[in-house]
This record gives sequence, C-alpha cells and structure tokens, in this order.
Amino acid sequence: MGATGYYTHSDCRLHEMGAGHPECPLRLDAIEDRLLITGLDHALERREPAPAALADIELAHDRMYVASLRGLSEALIEDMQAGGPSHTALDPDTTMNVHTWQAALRSAGAALDATDAVIAGELENAFCAIRPPGHHACHDKAMGFCFFNNVAIAAKYALERHGLQRVAIVDFDVHHGNGTEDIVAGDDRILMVSFYQHPFYPEGGARKYDANLVNLPVPAYTKGMDIRELIDTMWMPRLEAHRPELIFISAGFDAHREDDLGQLGLVEQDYVWMTQRIKDVAQKHAHGRIVSCLEGGYNLSALSRSVEAHLRVLANV
Repeated sequence: MGATGYYTHSDCRLHEMGAGHPECPLRLDAIEDRLLITGLDHALERREPAPAALADIELAHDRMYVASLRGLSEALIEDMQAGGPSHTALDPDTTMNVHTWQAALRSAGAALDATDAVIAGELENAFCAIRPPGHHACHDKAMGFCFFNNVAIAAKYALERHGLQRVAIVDFDVHHGNGTEDIVAGDDRILMVSFYQHPFYPEGGARKYDANLVNLPVPAYTKGMDIRELIDTMWMPRLEAHRPELIFISAGFDAHREDDLGQLGLVEQDYVWMTQRIKDVAQKHAHGRIVSCLEGGYNLSALSRSVEAHLRVLANV
C-alpha cells in the first residue's frame, strides 16, 4: 500500500474573517492536536504545498475574477498601511484580510501538489488540511467562505495538465457545492456526486441538472443510515459506470450531528463508511488515487474526530 500525504501550510492559518467567524484558524489547530494526541501523525507523509500558479487557477476560474481578487488584496494591504480597515467583505459571509490571497494560493496549491504526487505514484492518496475552503467558489465569484474552488481546480488540472480522461468529485459537506457544480456542469469527463441538506445554504440548492451531476438533497435531521442507503443506490452505480482515474473529495464534516452550522445526523462511523466506499472505487478503477480537501466542519471536537476517522481509512491504520 502506498503512503498517505498530508498537505498543509502555515499561511492557511493567517487568513481569518473576523472575531467569532466559524471558519477560523482554530479549525486547523484542532485537527493538528488530534493527530498528535492519537499518534496518527506518524502514519502520514507531511508535505508543504507551493502556491498555485494563476494559469492553473484559471482552468476553473474567470481570469478577470482572479485579477480582481488579487487587486482587492493589494488594495487592502495599502489601506491597512495607511491606517485603514483590516478586512474587506466580498459578501455577508466572506471576508478577506491581508493574508487571504496567499492562503488561497496555498490551498489551491495543496490540491494541485497532491494531484501531482498521486498521479506520479509518490503517494497513494492525500488529504489537504487547508483553508480557505473552496466548494462554494464559482467560476467568477467568491461566496460562502470560499475564494478559489480547490477541488474543481485540481480536477481540471488532472484532465488538462496530466491528460487523464475521467475523474470524479465526491462532496459530502452539509451545504451544496454550488461553486463546484457551476464549474464542472456539462463536462462529461468529471462526475460530481453529492448529498446536502435542503432547503439550506446556498438558497435554492442545485441549479444545474446536467448528466454529469448526481446531487441528492436531503431534509434536516436525516441520519447516517439513510445517507448510506442513498449513496449505495444513487452514487455507487454512477461512480462504477464512470470508472474515474482519480477521485477528489470535498471533505466537509459539518453534516456531523454535533455541528451547529447544519442539521444532519452523521457521526464518525458514517465518515469511515463513506471514505471506505470511495476508497473501494478508487482501488478498483484509479489505482487507489484520492485527493481529499477540507471544506466545512465547525464544531472543533467533531471536526477533529471526523478528520481522524477519514484519515485512518485513507492511511489504512
């Protein structure tokens, strides 16, 4: 069995969106503490990502959007140096500070470096402990705590830069991955499967119904066994038919029953089960190749325990 990579960078801790915001640097600290306490840290191959190249980010995002985000960052730095505000808001939920641009480059870079490593056979799979998250970031706008869509960028990169024919994106965040949907809808090389609480953020849920999307809205208080049944009946046949050469995971852990930002009823064993089902498909069709990227998860204890459960399956420990 190959190694499991663990990608993170100190730049991802410097991005923050103001006091009391749930998408905070403590999320990464909680995961790190859990890895150290459990000894799982020793089973992972730690790597630091390089910043993503803008040309690679533009595989998934509009060039003018990328330029505008960079310009906002530069203007914020100049304003702060002149005694201005420390943050600028892009929407009611999503705020930049002077470190956000670099953190977003590192987060996307982690997904790309992990993709390079698993395709090269250096790693069997990888987990990217990164922030800001990505799955709400659309082709031409930031939203929902997200600036660049890390998983969608990496999926396009695997196809365009590495010449893969088919990849899959699995999204098990409690919120619908509307940004990923926006970017990959209609691209038959990419199969996106997801479940999410509905009605919930973002308003309206799925907006596209292309054949390469398997979006499963579920009501609040749905429990893990019901989710498992949906996965077996709706996801698995499509994943098997698609035969992905690499699987990307938008790994949000806010569907956990202890997470107040959602109202679903998953527990750690549900994440174990889901990860194993995904891993089974990857071993059958993709030489085990998986790149998993952190999305949501805001109860620090539930988040760290769920990431541990996810990583134990990936690392086979």
